[in-house]
Amino acid sequence: MITVEQAEELILNNTGDYGAEIILFEESLGRVLAETIRADRDLPPFNRVSMDGIAIKYADFEKGVKPFNIKATQAAGDSPVEVGEGGDCIEIMTGAALPGWLDTVIRYEDVVIKDGKATVQISEIKKGQNIHTQGADRKQGDILLTPGSVITPAVISMVASVGESELRVKRKPRVVIVSSGDELIDVAAKPSPYQIRRSNNYMVKAILAGLGIDAGMLHIPDEPEAIRSTLQQCLANFDVLLLSGGISMGKFDYIPQVLNELNVEQIFHKVQQRPGKPFWFGRHENGPVVFAFPGNPGATFMCTHRYFIPWMNATLGAETKPAMYAVLDGDFTFQPQLQYFLQVKLNFAEDGKLLANPVEGNGSGDFANLADTDAFMELPLSKNEFKRGEVYRVWIFNQQ
Repeated sequence: MITVEQAEELILNNTGDYGAEIILFEESLGRVLAETIRADRDLPPFNRVSMDGIAIKYADFEKGVKPFNIKATQAAGDSPVEVGEGGDCIEIMTGAALPGWLDTVIRYEDVVIKDGKATVQISEIKKGQNIHTQGADRKQGDILLTPGSVITPAVISMVASVGESELRVKRKPRVVIVSSGDELIDVAAKPSPYQIRRSNNYMVKAILAGLGIDAGMLHIPDEPEAIRSTLQQCLANFDVLLLSGGISMGKFDYIPQVLNELNVEQIFHKVQQRPGKPFWFGRHENGPVVFAFPGNPGATFMCTHRYFIPWMNATLGAETKPAMYAVLDGDFTFQPQLQYFLQVKLNFAEDGKLLANPVEGNGSGDFANLADTDAFMELPLSKNEFKRGEVYRVWIFNQQ
């Protein structure tokens, strides 16, 4: 049995590369960029006015000119007004290009306009105020985004501003979710007293949907031939298999044996953790990887967040986010020598510290608890007693 850290290392040593594809920029939210984006011109591309008001020559103000003659009005998108005389100004709107003969903008709130003149009502102004200078943000040719950037709404705005109507992004792997177990029935069916409705597959599918992955979904009975036939087809048609159930020590847990028969190399089986101790991971000789999680909902949920999502981010070359830590907000005891993933409710203290309040459930089968918590706090296997005020890593799964 290996440790959580060893499992993580082995998983990240088995990432893949599924190539890239070109998509429309407006459809790229959440994808991982696979190219370098540069500024096609200076940003901003001209001296941009950042406040509605009047534009003047600062030297005229220094000479004591107070009422300025209004030569014209210029809106955003208009060609700059041609050269004026000394003491002239123009009314100018936010976003307009500042004419070259003017260098300072005074907002409307600080002037009085009457009879074609603008009288400045304040005694102090700064040369160049209220102007977003050409190239202040980026120069033409500067790098704006690099491969590995996750495309956010702000990124979409940026690529639109430099005319990138199409983007090269990392291609996502094809994923299938396979649940197993004769005790599981369809959501719409009425269960007998000893049956339960399938939920793990829908839970994992929802997690993946949040990553922009439209996963396939199948269910197999506890029957070796049916398992073999289904998994063989999945290995031929998908890059990743996410299995739930059928990997423990039960008499009907056939999946590890079938995977071995289908030439899927077992990289590890069992991790020193709770929930999710029976976790199985392997790779087919032709490339597909297999994450086989225990069937208990809490275990499947935790393993998907702790192992699959980091694997996915590494596979796509996404920029690594810093680990999140929180302060344990209550004493907790856990005796087995296992790395424990404690369900916690997160809150902020008045001093800004992130606090994790333990929420004890009824084991890995208690999926109702997941809806009331925000994260797993990863407690090291080297300890049994965990005290309030200690800091540990958290894996956030509910950020609403």
